[in-house]
Amino acid sequence: MGFTSAWAISSHADETVGGLAPHLLPAMEADRAHPDAARRWRAWQREPLPDYRTWYAPDSENVPARVDIASIESFRALTEPGRHLDEVCGGTADPSFHALDDVWEGQSDDSMFISVHSKEYAVSSLFHAIGPRRAAQLPGWCGTFLFTSEEVRDSLPLVERALTFTPAERAAAEAQDWLDYDEREESVLDGPLRVWRAAADQGLGLCGVAMHVC
Repeated sequence: MGFTSAWAISSHADETVGGLAPHLLPAMEADRAHPDAARRWRAWQREPLPDYRTWYAPDSENVPARVDIASIESFRALTEPGRHLDEVCGGTADPSFHALDDVWEGQSDDSMFISVHSKEYAVSSLFHAIGPRRAAQLPGWCGTFLFTSEEVRDSLPLVERALTFTPAERAAAEAQDWLDYDEREESVLDGPLRVWRAAADQGLGLCGVAMHVC
C-alpha cells in the first residue's frame, strides 16, 4: 500500500512554541514512551544495520539477504512517524488542529526544512545514513521535538557534532541516504543543521514533526 510522508523542522517564536506545546508534547511523549520504543532503540544502537543495499535479495523486496528481516522491520518501526503524533498532526486526534495549518503555515524556505517522499521515511534514511552514535546526539526523539529558543541555542553544539562531516564521512553518509532528491530539494544531511543554526542565530524555537500526509 502506498503512502506519502513528511518530516519537517519549522522555526517559531517562543510564544508560538508555547501555544503548540499542549497539542504536540503529550503525543511526542506518548510515542517515546511506547513499550517497544526503547527496545527498538537499544537493538539498533547495539547492532546497526549494514549497507541498505544488502537488506533484501536482488529479486525480492520480501526476502532478506544478509540481514535478519526482523531487525529491518524494527528499525523502520522505530523511525517511522509515531502513531500518536501522526494522529495529532494529521487532524485525526483533534480536527481543529493540523500541522499544515497550525505548524507549517506561513513558513519561509529559510525558516523551515521539509522532506516529503512517497513510500519512504526521511528520518529512517537520515538515521541509517549517520548511524546510531550520531543519531543519539540529536535532541528529541527520532526527529520529533518542540524546543524554545533557549533550548535551541543550548542544543546546537550537539546537532553540529551529529551533522558535521569530514569529506570521507560525508561520502559514506550520502551513500547510505537512499532518498531521491531533485535540484530543488535539500538533503536530510543538510537541512536540519541549517535550520538549527538559523533559529539559534535569530532567537527562535524549533518544532520537528513527522507524519503521513496521505
